[in-house]
Amino acid sequence: MLKLFADFIFKITGWQLKVTMPEAKKFVLIGAPHTTNWDLPIALLSFWSLPRRFYWVAKKQIFIGPFGYLFSALGGIPIDRSSSHGFIQQITEQFEKNEEMILCIAPEGTRSRTKAWKTGFYYIALSANIPICLGFVDFPNKTVGFGQVLIPSGDIEKDFELIKDFYKDKKGKFPEKQGPIEINRPSR
Repeated sequence: MLKLFADFIFKITGWQLKVTMPEAKKFVLIGAPHTTNWDLPIALLSFWSLPRRFYWVAKKQIFIGPFGYLFSALGGIPIDRSSSHGFIQQITEQFEKNEEMILCIAPEGTRSRTKAWKTGFYYIALSANIPICLGFVDFPNKTVGFGQVLIPSGDIEKDFELIKDFYKDKKGKFPEKQGPIEINRPSR
């Protein structure tokens, strides 16, 4: 039922879904650029169009009241962005417990312009020994999709160059809010 609904919405709005489903049963799916609240509904529609179950993380504040139940039922996992304590380990354990799991993360972590991407997605994939699939929402071309797969090598600098190359022509609804695809390094 959700597939029919999603396909209908894509058709009437002129959006296209371009997906090459990775063969892996477990992977981290990153989504970028993230510049508007519209990214989530568009991403959800793309997930519903596909035969796999997707999980996604978002700030815990959107899981309040009736929306909390709805977002959880739709695969949402609330996170406390004020603390990174144990997040990577907790998600790695979830991957170890499940035979199939696709976790979607927006590495920018916010809809506002950032100086760098959060790297949790990379370290989750490295820790769980799973691939990273590159997903996107490209507003000028009304396209959402994913498919390019990156096996993290452990050389984050080299891997980020591949990621930058993939996203170089993808634009969010508000391109001015897109920050550079750089590694978030702790200030010293």
